[in-house]
Amino acid sequence: MANQDKTIKISIDLMGGDNSPDKTLEGIDLFAKRYKNKNDYFFYLFGDVNKVEKKIKSLQYLKSNYKLIDTKIVVSNELSPMSALKKGKGSSMWESIHSQISLNSDVTLSAGNTGVFLIMSKMILKMLDGIDRPALAGLWPTNTSMNLVLDLGANVECSDKNLIDFSEMGSALYKSIFPDKEIKVSLLNIGSEELKGTETLKNAHAKLKILENMGDFKFVGYIEGNQIMSDISNVIVTDGFTGNVALKTAEGTANFITSELKKAMMGSFLGKISSLLNISNLKKFKKRLDPRLYNGAIFVGLDTPVVKSHGGIDYIGFSNSLDVCNRIIKGNLIKKIKENIK
Repeated sequence: MANQDKTIKISIDLMGGDNSPDKTLEGIDLFAKRYKNKNDYFFYLFGDVNKVEKKIKSLQYLKSNYKLIDTKIVVSNELSPMSALKKGKGSSMWESIHSQISLNSDVTLSAGNTGVFLIMSKMILKMLDGIDRPALAGLWPTNTSMNLVLDLGANVECSDKNLIDFSEMGSALYKSIFPDKEIKVSLLNIGSEELKGTETLKNAHAKLKILENMGDFKFVGYIEGNQIMSDISNVIVTDGFTGNVALKTAEGTANFITSELKKAMMGSFLGKISSLLNISNLKKFKKRLDPRLYNGAIFVGLDTPVVKSHGGIDYIGFSNSLDVCNRIIKGNLIKKIKENIK
């Protein structure tokens, strides 16, 4: 049966991230409000029954299509990955990942400690055949749509084979989320000329030009950091060190712009009048930079998908990460990756 015709089973770590489990449960309820057909999805919820059961009963839209599994251990954000792993077996995070084996869940979502979540996922789940390293992929806003960038921090150093694998997995991921879009892959570099960059990038560039003929994607070459939000390409490949720096720089820049704009608009009488006259445009501007709309990084390279929600995001952002889970399962992500890496 095709994925779009079956009930999608989503396992959720209720306890991970700031202000959980309130924000995770409210995010689930918001998702349930948007998706009216309750036969389309089923939730496995992992958390401390004493802390979540009363809250669940107060939700308006989440009624019967879930199962609550009692887990008392919570992975703390303050622990190092190795310390958390020693104490994390049996936690809400561990059990939600393991449910992809024990309960045949389709996807796992957590807003908990990123490093621990990725290491646990690699320990519990299998890697796809032919993939050496998984990658963390995230959506990035553009003028007209969204781009996908990977790796965002799972691998500090990468070989040319890793970058090629990321290209194949990224193109499959983008196709599963945006099935009607042409896939255009690029490598992030310090310049667009073919002579620039490291030997790893040059080797990957040469091989991707050949692989383009396989038909999985169109390879557009190198792009620079100031073109990540352009429409030149929609799948941007880099190593985890560079990708994470780019992500944090973009987040900081967006916060700086919105903060300074708010100061300028509210700092004087004329500014306040101007902001009132332009309130519609300002709302559009704020929405475009709202990180909640792009929440939900996907860990690709494993034989079943896991999705990481930002730990500090609110219930709206968590709800949007659930939408990412829904779309990648309906879009047959793992099947598409396997077809690409053949």
